[in-house]
Amino acid sequence: MTPRDKPIRQIAALPYRTESDARDAPIRILLITSRESRRWVIPKGNAPSGAIPHRAAADEAEEEAGVIGAICPTPLGSYRYRKRRGNGASLMVDVEVFPLAVSRELADWKERAERERRWFSLSEAADAVDEMDLRDLIRSFASSEFKAAAARGRIMETVARKSGISSMFGWFQRLLPKQGNFFELFEAHVRTIVAGGAALSRLLHDGENRADHIREVIERENDADEIIRHVLNEVRVTFLTPFDRSAIISLISSMDDAIDEMQAAVRAIDLYDVTEFDQDMKDMAALIVDATRVLSEAIPLLRDVGRNAKRLHELTERLVRMEGQADNIHAAGLKAAFRTHGPADPMGFVVKREIFNHLERITDALEDVANEIDGIVIDQA
Repeated sequence: MTPRDKPIRQIAALPYRTESDARDAPIRILLITSRESRRWVIPKGNAPSGAIPHRAAADEAEEEAGVIGAICPTPLGSYRYRKRRGNGASLMVDVEVFPLAVSRELADWKERAERERRWFSLSEAADAVDEMDLRDLIRSFASSEFKAAAARGRIMETVARKSGISSMFGWFQRLLPKQGNFFELFEAHVRTIVAGGAALSRLLHDGENRADHIREVIERENDADEIIRHVLNEVRVTFLTPFDRSAIISLISSMDDAIDEMQAAVRAIDLYDVTEFDQDMKDMAALIVDATRVLSEAIPLLRDVGRNAKRLHELTERLVRMEGQADNIHAAGLKAAFRTHGPADPMGFVVKREIFNHLERITDALEDVANEIDGIVIDQA
């Protein structure tokens, strides 16, 4: 295929935010209007020659939508549409989409006078856009139908209701050992990971309030320690567990490794009094933010592994891809740091290497969680 035969390539940002730290907190998507047709779209454009795609997408989001945040270097996916040019030609365009966790909305921005911006619910955003591929991409971001599938429900009560078994069944059910509250504990722990990742990202982008961000990560890690103690106690005292005991311990331990590494990262930053961070570090932090979001969707789906096996596999596959990209950013960042500091400033390189290594170990731990989830799916589904 010659260059002329290939579709035009563009980059786009998918700006999002969550309404709260609650497990079922809804996700909101920011859409903007196009300049000519006034239809709802996401910020997108042509990446300048030699530009890094996700950073170019962040620039488009700031210029077109007036939002700033942590943009994940790993694309959510891509969609295709036809772009009509002034000469009448209608050409195919492939758009690579990068999730952007919005941290700030600007009161004034470059294209404010040319566009409208509005926050939508996930389903509303999917319905508002015209491109079918983009609609599917938005729905896959944190699909409400999978959250609904993960909603709390007691299997035995459902069986009794549908089968018409008499109240004797309820009496028998009360005699059975309880399964403990493992799912609530898993979900509470993943909320600490999400919050810790967000605070870590803010630390790398907001030097003025660094003490507060460091403190929050440490506090979140302390919360996680309390949760893992409860899990281990539940494993000890519960007769019937939803998964194999070793799988429960491995899952919660891998989750705890992620928040532990976040704490180690901020303690190193505090120890060395680092106030400026390389762009590669910020990219890794943005990747961590999106990886924790993916994990926060996956963990509640463990309540019904059989029903959610396909979606769980999609999410864990994405986490594995993100870890692979984190490895590449880590290697490039170390090489750039060595070139910058080299023999002239060995201590400067050592400090940056330690921070890079902590960030890389966070992504490794998140991949380990994905692998543990895959193991549970294989065993249960």
